[in-house]
Formats: sequence, C-alpha cells, structure tokens
Amino acid sequence: MFLALLKTMRPRQWAKNGLVFVPLFFDGKITDLNSLARTTGAFVLFCLLSSAVYIMNDLRDLENDRQHPKKRRRPLASGELNPSFAVVIAISFVIISLLGGFFLEPALAAVLFGYLLLQIAYNAYLKHVVLLDVMVVAAGFILRVAAGVVVINVERFSPWLYVCTWLLALFLALGKRRHELMLLGNEAGNHRAILDDYNLELIDWLIAIVTTSAVVAYSLYTFLSEGLPPNNLMMLTIPFVLYAVFRYLYLIHVRHEGGAPEEIFFRDRPMQASIFLCVVVVFLVLYVVV
Repeated sequence: MFLALLKTMRPRQWAKNGLVFVPLFFDGKITDLNSLARTTGAFVLFCLLSSAVYIMNDLRDLENDRQHPKKRRRPLASGELNPSFAVVIAISFVIISLLGGFFLEPALAAVLFGYLLLQIAYNAYLKHVVLLDVMVVAAGFILRVAAGVVVINVERFSPWLYVCTWLLALFLALGKRRHELMLLGNEAGNHRAILDDYNLELIDWLIAIVTTSAVVAYSLYTFLSEGLPPNNLMMLTIPFVLYAVFRYLYLIHVRHEGGAPEEIFFRDRPMQASIFLCVVVVFLVLYVVV
C-alpha cells in the first residue's frame, strides 16, 4: 500500500517544486545554511500539498479512470490503494503542509493556501475555460517561486524572474496542449473537454508569442535588474536559455513530444546539458566573479 500511495503522490512531479529554490539561488544565498534549510522546508511542504492535490484529483476521477484503458491501472482505480485511506492521507498532507508553513513563516502558509485554492478552483471550473486554463496552470509555478521568496530575506531577487517563470510555464502548458491535440486528433475532446476549444493554428500562434516574450523578458532581466552585478556577465546565460527553448520547440514540433514536460527534462540529454551549463554560468557570475 505504501508503494501504491507513493505512486499516487506523483514523486516525478516534485521536480516542479524545485522552483522554490530559485529565489535562494538568484539572491546569492545558496551557501547560507539557514536560508537553505528554510527553503528546503518550504520545498518539502509544497511536495506534500501538491501530492494531496494529486490524490484528491484521482479520488474525484475514480470512476472515469476505471473506464480508461491506461488510467485504470492507477492505484486507486485498480483497487491497489484503498480510497478511504487515500482520503485520510490527503487531508493529513493538507493539514501538515499548512501548519508547517505557518510555523516556518506565516506568509508561506498564505502562499500554500493560495495554491490549494487555485488548484481546487482549476479542477472545479477554470480548467474548462479556454485560455484561462493554461494561464492558471502557469500561475501555480509563480506561487512556487513566491514560496521561496517569503521564507528568506531576499535582497537581490528581481521581479523579472516572476515574469520569466510565468512565461516559461505558459510555454510548457501550451506545448502540452499541442501534444494532446496532435496525439488524439478528433478524439482530443473526449480526453480533455477544453481541447475542443483549441486548434493547432491557435496553439502555434500562442507558443510563438509566449516564446518571444519569454526570451525578451529574460534578456531584459540579465542587463536591467538592479540586483545583478554591474558587469553584465549574466548576459552570457542568454544563449543557453535560447538553446533550451529552441530544443523544446524542436521536440514538440519535429518529434511530437511535450505531453509530459517533466519527462523531457529527465530524459533529453541536450536539454539537460543546456540547463546545467546555464546554472554553472549563473553560479560563477553570482558567487565567484563577484
């Protein structure tokens, strides 16, 4: 049952919660043990809360999943995980995350509660509203970054990073929608009703707009942010960001991937190399050259 519960908690999705560390890293405090410990605590609490949301979603979709050829193998749908036990665990995770957030930093509890409300609203209604559905998904990524901001005393963190995070998250969400349309074709609406309101032409236009905006926003951040060193060396990271965006566009347009962005980041070596090199350059600029 523990393994079934762990599978339902979606541990692979916890990588998204790594955005909690973005403020710590870009504020130059990665070597501050107190700030690192507080940020790690926020990461753990966000993982518990997001897992609670996944469990609640599976409980709500239990009957539909049992009729689905693939989703019926999920622990709850297959009967491997007891629904009553899953309810208790989900409620426990919500309580632990909110109380833990309050004791760590009251503002963190507010961010976690806001995330919970956003997910409830999304699953109840917002996921059925065209365009707003992907914008709400991207908003969840901003709240992860906000969680990292409120638990440490930020000094150099730039609001530009909120903009970049939201645009890149929107880019990934649109890429996922495109993959679903390509994969399912005329049956896409049966899988996700909102897909009936999209088509490939619209998605491609939106991706083009968001991609351009994201690259421009990050470029502006590298030489306009007051929190960065005045040497403008952060601009050296732009080619790596641009390559990562180009690589993802290649994967969704040529290889028709993008259905699970987190799997791409775990599997695609060129993408991993680009992100790794970008992180190395940022570290050198913020922690060594300064």
